[in-house]
Amino acid sequence: MSLAATPGPVPGRYSIYTGRAANWPLLLGSTALLVPLMVLGRPADGSWLDLALPALLIAVAVLVYFVTCSSIRTTAGPGGVSVHFGVLGLPRRSYPLTRIERAEVADLRPWHVAGGFWWTPRCTSYTLRSGPTLRLVLRGGHTVLVTVPDPRAAADAVEEARAARP
Repeated sequence: MSLAATPGPVPGRYSIYTGRAANWPLLLGSTALLVPLMVLGRPADGSWLDLALPALLIAVAVLVYFVTCSSIRTTAGPGGVSVHFGVLGLPRRSYPLTRIERAEVADLRPWHVAGGFWWTPRCTSYTLRSGPTLRLVLRGGHTVLVTVPDPRAAADAVEEARAARP
């Protein structure tokens, strides 16, 4: 069997990008920092049993973070861009091709990383780390940033699908 490269998009065939980005050091680091904070917050005249409720609250907070914000799954292609958070895929958000003006790669600086889902009137951010990031510019000027393992491949899949639309 011979494989041949085609010079451009083949009519009726589309590229689809899927990727999952996770930031386990952020989860483990934030959990590790909560333990000394909890110990320092213990009342001086209280017993270690007074830490039971705060420890339970911290465990629940870490579990909620793990289930919802520990990773981002992204699919890009002819259906637009779909973003799913965490183990259960919730929350989730989809951006159809009709809303996307262009897809590009942006270099996200460390001080712009939100570490989860953040929204402002001009930008929605689904980020877990700094570095190359998928940036969607929507019709109307709103920007969407998504952490993906290969932002160039995701942007190319969106642009290819946009170019193939009638």
